[in-house]
Amino acid sequence: MAGKILNYFAGGNTARGFYNLYESNLQGLSRLFILKGGPGTGKSSLMKKIGNEWLEKGYDIEFLHCSSDNKSIDGVIIPKLNAGIVDGTAPHVIEPKAPGAVEEYVNLGEAWDSCKLQEHKGTITKLSEDISEAFNTAYSQFAEALRIHDEWEKFYIENMDFAKANEFTNQLIERLFGHNKSAGEGRVHDRFLGAATPVGAVDFVPNLTETVGKRYFIKGRPGSGKSTMLKKLAAEAKSRGYDVEVYHCGFDPHSLDMVIVRELDFAIFDSTAPHEYFPERETDEIIDMYAELIAPGTDEKYAAEIQDVGSRYKEKMNEAIASLAKAKGLRDQLETIYIGAMDFSKVDAIASQIQKEIESLSVH
Repeated sequence: MAGKILNYFAGGNTARGFYNLYESNLQGLSRLFILKGGPGTGKSSLMKKIGNEWLEKGYDIEFLHCSSDNKSIDGVIIPKLNAGIVDGTAPHVIEPKAPGAVEEYVNLGEAWDSCKLQEHKGTITKLSEDISEAFNTAYSQFAEALRIHDEWEKFYIENMDFAKANEFTNQLIERLFGHNKSAGEGRVHDRFLGAATPVGAVDFVPNLTETVGKRYFIKGRPGSGKSTMLKKLAAEAKSRGYDVEVYHCGFDPHSLDMVIVRELDFAIFDSTAPHEYFPERETDEIIDMYAELIAPGTDEKYAAEIQDVGSRYKEKMNEAIASLAKAKGLRDQLETIYIGAMDFSKVDAIASQIQKEIESLSVH
């Protein structure tokens, strides 16, 4: 019987630039292969191939998806074997803690024909510069969108009952945790449930919550206290010794979108756009922050202003997504050059070697 796949992002194109959460998800691995090599050298295909082979053997795997290319992955982890493979090229450069003992660099550049690449030296340099510029433009547009979003939040923050918000959170903590404590140390996995990608917002909420018995769907407006409440719940879970999956906002990583405590069988997440979901199971429950904590009539009172700020925000986000799409188009051109200079039989040989080393872990 095949294992299960957990899909998430460990890096994102955000309002604070490229935001890296890889280290949090690679903690505790006893073997990590760090792939080096240019675009189009087969890193993602290699990781998918090995991941799927272990999946077929009945092992659960984690796919770390690429926020800059929806069809690519940036990493694969096989938790039961404490092993992983990750793309260690910029912008997600991985610094080894115990080179050789735990981490192993794997250079896919061994499989390319340098002479062929040198023929395209000028084009490669120009494309690389243009890609970098497109990403920087996207990051500045996301940053502007965040400033607009802060304007939006203000309408609700100024009409919020903070004493009630604290009381409401404390009641929820009591309900979710009771007197329960875990014997563990409480490990935190910081991740993204979704990302801004070249094709728009993408998320993995259904996959991540698939095996969780109880799901809480938080509804509300910008600034209605969703992230603050999630931060308190995450801290509570860790203080009680539970392993906790903390999913950051793919737009503003300083905010949270979801907390999962699998040992207690619950997930609680911000279920508003762009990751808006509605209850489908009998056990699903809605938590409405607007109804609970915001002064009645706030939406109506500021309707014109909210509509204005909402449309400005959407426009700026669309511009940023267009810049990511431009970067992706340029990167595709760059990949084509590298693909033409690759000997993929050598990449297959490297993949076989990695697979052998991982297999040796499953024997111990």
